[in-house]
Amino acid sequence: MNYRDKLILSIDAGTQSIRAMLFDLDGNPVEKVKTPIEPYFSERPGWAEQDPEYYWKILCETTRKLLHGTSVPRGGIAGVTLTTQRGTVINVDKKGNPLRPAITWLDQRKAAVENWPSGLLRTVMRAAGVLDPVEYVIKESEANWIRQNQPEIWKNTYKYLLLSGFFFHRLTGKFIESTGGNVGYLPFDYKKQRWLSDGNIKWKIFPMDREMLPELHAPSEVVGKITAKASEKTGIPAGLPVVTAASDKACEMLGSGCLTPDIACLSYGTTATVETTTQKYVEIIPMFPPYPSAVPGAYNTEVQIFRGFWMVSWFRKEFGLKEELLASEREVEPEELFDEMIKSVPPGSMGLVLQPYWMAGVRVPGPEAKGAIIGFGDVHTRAHVYRAILEGLAYALKEGLMRTEKKNGVRVKELRISGGGSQSEVAMQITADVFNLPAHRPHTYETSALGAAINAAVGLGLHPDFKTAVARMTHTGTTFNPIPENAVIYSELFENVYMKMYPGLRDIYKNIRKITGYPAF
Repeated sequence: MNYRDKLILSIDAGTQSIRAMLFDLDGNPVEKVKTPIEPYFSERPGWAEQDPEYYWKILCETTRKLLHGTSVPRGGIAGVTLTTQRGTVINVDKKGNPLRPAITWLDQRKAAVENWPSGLLRTVMRAAGVLDPVEYVIKESEANWIRQNQPEIWKNTYKYLLLSGFFFHRLTGKFIESTGGNVGYLPFDYKKQRWLSDGNIKWKIFPMDREMLPELHAPSEVVGKITAKASEKTGIPAGLPVVTAASDKACEMLGSGCLTPDIACLSYGTTATVETTTQKYVEIIPMFPPYPSAVPGAYNTEVQIFRGFWMVSWFRKEFGLKEELLASEREVEPEELFDEMIKSVPPGSMGLVLQPYWMAGVRVPGPEAKGAIIGFGDVHTRAHVYRAILEGLAYALKEGLMRTEKKNGVRVKELRISGGGSQSEVAMQITADVFNLPAHRPHTYETSALGAAINAAVGLGLHPDFKTAVARMTHTGTTFNPIPENAVIYSELFENVYMKMYPGLRDIYKNIRKITGYPAF
């Protein structure tokens, strides 16, 4: 097999499935196996946990099936890489055996704020407007909750890992992690992309022994080889080099070809995001850092809409049974029928405007925020509501992009759209119209796995650098250009209605929270 014919084995462990794929050096998916997974189990309200061994079992089943079913000779695989869901944490012993279930990123439990900050420092933090974000992070830290509520498990923890670090250990026998995967409530210096230096005050937020943390490596580093034990379980040839990549969102950015801040990547997934890649450290929201990029040393600015395209799934579950059943009968994707349902609804949904704050934030929006739909009239149907959901998400992401452009000092010229929602033709056109920018759908839906494969291609020297690798391995598929008359309508609704909704409703949201206690924060 020619050197240029080498393939990359890319493993993508997401929230809903684990996928194993083979990519060629032009970014084309050659083989793919996808295994659905149960995202979590819940022993108490708000908890979301999963057995780490379950993740490993499904990964092994998926890679064995891929490699057993492919006609590609094993010598044609140049290396292995992986990307995973963000923020899922696992406590392990010296042998890498889990000590408790993994706490997934969907978990909602809260740690207690103990004796720090206190006294004068607390007063100063409150005056500076940073107390709420600091206490928010303390409460959200899974490590703090385990330390407070399961002290024996914490005492016996040898390493505190992300899901990617758990997989790296199973594949190579080493406790390692990629800097590009460090997204979560960890003592990580996002600016310098390393563990916090000794004496940093943030160790008060994350009180733990530095030795509990894995060794960090930048994306695209060869960090080990597939062990004989891992080979027996996974079917991956022993001795193949293992290359670091980054988290699924970071790899999605890379796999969509977003290398510069003038290209924005929108992810239409469970959490909808708008991101750019930049070489400088930029906090879009003060005190909330940009995340590490899949490109070493770079950053991904990110604005999140929590429960983003979850709202689409919610609508389908609550009001779309007819389309779901019909799609099953016709053996087509439900999105096709939902797109058909709303084609007759004009841009702007006849004045129905949605604010997608289904889940509160800490600053933008504030902790009191709730979702809202205004403008109802007797002409509106469920089709109008569905279109208003798509439009509301686009409005919220446009607002995030405006903040991003201001902080970056760079105007975005085009959009790349990935995630499940990008499969909707109507959602893509709405996005182009709301942003008044061309919206490109990547050539493959599997942008996270492709981004990881790009990391491996560069790390193994199969492409000389990221610029070359991205030019060779990423391509745009369908492009949706804005329709001028639609863009005018959306611009007026965005400026004169949407942008005035949250300021106008904020006090009402506060009263709702005060009276009912919801949302708790």
